[in-house]
Amino acid sequence: MTFQPFSRPQKTALTWWTPASPYSGYEAIICDGAVRSGKTLCTGLSFFLWAMCRFDGERFGICGKTIRSVRRNLIGEVLPVLEELGFSCREQVSDNRITVAFGGHENIFYLFGGRDEGSAALIQGVTLAGVLLDEVVLMPRSFVEQACARCSVAGSRLWFSCNPDSPQHWFYREWICRAEEKRALYVHFSMEDNPSLAPEILERYRTMYSGVFYRRFVLGEWAAAQGQVYDFFDESFVRPVPEGPFGEYRVSCDYGTSNPASFGLWGERDGVWYRIGEYYYDSRKEGRQKTDGEYVEALQELVGTRSVTRVIVDPSAASFIQALRQAGFPVEKADNRVLSGIRVTAELLRQGKIVICSPCRDAIREFSLYRWDEKPGRDAPVKEHDHAMDDIRYFAVSLAGREEAFVSLSVER
Repeated sequence: MTFQPFSRPQKTALTWWTPASPYSGYEAIICDGAVRSGKTLCTGLSFFLWAMCRFDGERFGICGKTIRSVRRNLIGEVLPVLEELGFSCREQVSDNRITVAFGGHENIFYLFGGRDEGSAALIQGVTLAGVLLDEVVLMPRSFVEQACARCSVAGSRLWFSCNPDSPQHWFYREWICRAEEKRALYVHFSMEDNPSLAPEILERYRTMYSGVFYRRFVLGEWAAAQGQVYDFFDESFVRPVPEGPFGEYRVSCDYGTSNPASFGLWGERDGVWYRIGEYYYDSRKEGRQKTDGEYVEALQELVGTRSVTRVIVDPSAASFIQALRQAGFPVEKADNRVLSGIRVTAELLRQGKIVICSPCRDAIREFSLYRWDEKPGRDAPVKEHDHAMDDIRYFAVSLAGREEAFVSLSVER
């Protein structure tokens, strides 16, 4: 692997623990900032070098949102570099364990996933000489604190990396705002700190995001969500329905009884998915709630004679899902993580991979009304004018692929 000269933040992340560094007395390092800034590779490489230089026969933890994301984002990047440097790396995938040997030292690195509150039990009880938490803001606080508590070996240190989130996030308040108090070195990265990125690639990333995601992922700011959710969306994103048949059809559904129900019909052509039709029913406005059977009939009318390969449905709509399956529709339960789903939807819209067509007036109307909740501590949209927004989000995440949507698109390094 050929490296470009490292930037100052990258050099700091790589060398902060060395005896010659003015930061060698710190007990932790926090690396945050823009996507594609090189912080993951430098943090991961530095962590392994520190561990192998300082310890022999010890155990270490490497944590991410999921073990799969750790392997993709960090291990897959760092191990080839270590091997080129002469390290012996032996991965035991079934045990989520990597044994690394160099210069007469051998240590074991365990991989952990901090997906939810129950994940803390996975790391409880183990004794570690150090832990690296990649994308720490995506993990629950209980898991992070349990991982930190496991580092009881003399000389152990903590390593954190992340993209920014809300300034109300617990990690920002407890670690970044209190970095000096916790003896943690805080290093902020920008895209320009990655010398391997060509100018045209930098410009591509600047155009991928908008609003709060632009501030967080491009500018590297801990920014509060405010204003219109899809602030870039206007009539220029709306197109007529293309003439002729489509290669495949799918439907996305946000189910509602007292709240509105929204169904979107999607057709694929040349790798682009067009929302070519929709059904929207507001029971409060109409003065009558519909049954599951009536909603199935409405969906059948929307689809017509087309063959639908997938119906993506709000996962909480158990009775409606059962009714759809009884009617012969191939149902997929939607992934309902809101914030990451919004990010994926925005990226696919901006990339032109999903397109809203002019007959879908309720979806177009909601795009203009869908706003962030500006109450302090909230990092979510207002639960109004969100029914077509939800079914479009379900479709976007399904299209991108569940894990791919939240790892590759959402937290690109």
